[in-house]
Amino acid sequence: MKKIGTVLLILFTFIGIGFSYIQYKKSNVEESVIKYLTTEKNISKRDIISSEPFIANLQGDKKWMVSIKLKDDEKTYYYYKNKNEVVLESYVENGVEHVQ
Repeated sequence: MKKIGTVLLILFTFIGIGFSYIQYKKSNVEESVIKYLTTEKNISKRDIISSEPFIANLQGDKKWMVSIKLKDDEKTYYYYKNKNEVVLESYVENGVEHVQ
């Protein structure tokens, strides 16, 4: 019985580590994108209606993306972080995706 408890503890630890890593990556990219928009693009935090980090079905750094909706702008923007640089990957306007 003690072996089963140990195995379960190890299993839950690895699951927890994986989950924590995913949350860290998503949070890190979201913070970087918001900082980029507010400092480099001079967009007020109040003008950012929503920011949603997610895992994209892409490779490398593009796997970790953030969708951004801005006040008075119908487009949805998709950013990712390439090393220390924030990159606009694409935007959607009227249901049509425009890749940068």
